[in-house]
Amino acid sequence: MRIFQRILSFANRLQVRLPLFFFYSIMGIIFGAFNIVLVIPMLNVLFDRTVTETSVPPIPAFSFDTKYITGVFDHYYRQVIHDNGKLNALLFVCGLIVICVVLANLFRFLERVIATKIRVDLVRNIRLEIFRKVSLLHIGFFNNERKGDLISRFTNDVMEVENAVMNSLKAVMKEPLTIIVYFFVLFTISPKLTLFTLLVLPITGGVLAEIIKRLKKQAEAGQESLGRIVNILDETFGGMRVIKAFNARNFILNKIEKETAYYRKVNKSMSYKNELASPVSEILGVMIVAGIIYFGGNLVLNDESALRPEVFLGFLAVFSMIIQPAKNFSNGITALQRGTASAKRIFEIMDLTPAIRNKEGAVKIQSFTKSIEFRNVSFAYNTEPVLKNINLTIEKGKTVALVGQSGGGKSTLADLVPRFYDPTEGEVCIDGTSLKDYDLDSVRQLMGVVTQESILFNDSIFNNIAFGMPNVSQEAVEQAAKIANAHEFILQTEHGYQTFIGERGSRLSGGQRQRLSIARAILKNPPVLILDEATSALDSESEKLVQEALFNLMKNRTSLVIAHRLSTIQHADEIIVLHEGQIVERGTHDQLIELKGLYWKLSSIQKT
Repeated sequence: MRIFQRILSFANRLQVRLPLFFFYSIMGIIFGAFNIVLVIPMLNVLFDRTVTETSVPPIPAFSFDTKYITGVFDHYYRQVIHDNGKLNALLFVCGLIVICVVLANLFRFLERVIATKIRVDLVRNIRLEIFRKVSLLHIGFFNNERKGDLISRFTNDVMEVENAVMNSLKAVMKEPLTIIVYFFVLFTISPKLTLFTLLVLPITGGVLAEIIKRLKKQAEAGQESLGRIVNILDETFGGMRVIKAFNARNFILNKIEKETAYYRKVNKSMSYKNELASPVSEILGVMIVAGIIYFGGNLVLNDESALRPEVFLGFLAVFSMIIQPAKNFSNGITALQRGTASAKRIFEIMDLTPAIRNKEGAVKIQSFTKSIEFRNVSFAYNTEPVLKNINLTIEKGKTVALVGQSGGGKSTLADLVPRFYDPTEGEVCIDGTSLKDYDLDSVRQLMGVVTQESILFNDSIFNNIAFGMPNVSQEAVEQAAKIANAHEFILQTEHGYQTFIGERGSRLSGGQRQRLSIARAILKNPPVLILDEATSALDSESEKLVQEALFNLMKNRTSLVIAHRLSTIQHADEIIVLHEGQIVERGTHDQLIELKGLYWKLSSIQKT
């Protein structure tokens, strides 16, 4: 129940809409029940041959039960018979039934309008909240979590929650009201017969409860399996080139066949139980009706004063109206169990606490004036150390290069500057103040990042260069592209700067994608640049031109450059050589060559 309450908390204006939903539901139920209640006096008049057209009973004293309603109806109905005859009285009843049906359906329509508003707003807010929470999580979360599973929670799980909300509003919340109203009517008609009915109904509830209990665990297993399937598809579509190159189609096919077979098994079992709930409830309902007919018929045959025939027929008519709401209720509980399982998966993501977040009282950094400093910084992924006791100062306007073998901690060290991660020990400072004391967004606003892998989006070239920067002019984008040596190839595309580049820029070459990434960093014009193998995807000619543009860009800016090609960082003010997470050498290019240490070895290897 708590999960369901939390789901509903995402709906807009629930305090207004939920009472309206209940009001419209109750009015629809009342007008629906009113038709059947009026059947009893009508049958009494039609079947009672002793009734004359002059026998008009008085209006009974007011009471809050069906006897008052039927008494009032009996008075006016017999009055119509007295004044106009039985045939016109039947026409009067038919007109009254039509009016009641119209009103009942009008209120049902209004009820569904409210339910739809609750549903669509709730789904929108849940999806936005998932994205807000996920986007706040640190980079390490996305390295560990399967993207397909996240997408599945965003789509399939939210869809299950949507179905659960609709079923719960219509079946779990409305149908009990319907059943209560109808049982109130039944009790006023015949308390003895109603009590007999209440004694046998728990049998139906017990059987359905057992079916529903088994559905919950299978629903959770099914949603997790669907998340794994989406993850396999995401990896397959993204790595199709490698799959074809290694003839791994059958391997992937077997993998997805195994997972879909498991999902089929779980889904089939769940569907069987789901479909079983409705016929079981119907069979049990018919058995109960048969018992009522026997018990009630016995009362009519043996003691008609205890239960008149027309009253018994009215009782059966009202009770028959309970069977469908009871079936809807059982189906709604089933859907709610599936929705609850999906909601748990959604809330698992929502409840994650971001590892990187603003501390209370964090201040916005207005400008970068002095230096970036690493003070006794160590870092570990889980328990595996990556950086060990790093002490490093990057003065404003200087270029510091990080070199070393793969896995030495270069990218991790650079990731600490924009707070993609926080150090396990020590602290990173800007102008003498720890990054943790600054507002996170304001820190990242100072920085431009060009990664080794070009991260582009399925959008136009213009929007990729101007990414995250509103109200950027065409001239500014073109100027950035010219500096990045991208302007000429952009003009040669089909629609120039408005050309769509496909998913991850798949319509462009590797060098073209990297130049767009560089243009994006150039347009941002940040005081701090982080270049992680920014020229690695360029051919020799483009590399020379872009490197020259980057040299110009880095003038009077603080730059942290990661490079494997040592020829691209010989100009750096200081070169830091990392080995197994530690600084083993530092100095200018010439100084490190004279040392004939690790940097000299790396340089010699690249020259050969």
